[in-house]
Parts: sequence; structure tokens; C-alpha cells
Amino acid sequence: MIEYEYRVLTFGRDDDRSSVRQTLTEHAEYGHWELARTRLYLGGMRRVWLRRKIIRVRRTA
Repeated sequence: MIEYEYRVLTFGRDDDRSSVRQTLTEHAEYGHWELARTRLYLGGMRRVWLRRKIIRVRRTA
């Protein structure tokens, strides 16, 4: 079974689209995060869920 680690980012209505895109791109490139869900709320607040696989190393004896 694949396990994921999640990170939630919140952007306000005053954040422009280019800065949000740049932030998400940096998380994807350097942190190996992928987009899991995006939600836009009334008032313009945007919440983004990112996920990445948890890699468990098994010990070999």
C-alpha cells in the first residue's frame, strides 16, 4: 500500500497567480510534491493540498 505525506498551502485573495504558480513549481521541483487537490473558497482564499510518497527502506539481513 502506498502511503503519502501531505502539505496544505493557503493563498489569500491578494496573491497574484504568477506568485502562486511559482511557489507550487518550487515545491514540485525541489520537494518532489505533486498536486493532490485545490479548493477555492468564497472571498477568494485558495487552499492547495500537495502530496508525496513516503518511501520506507526495508532492512535486509
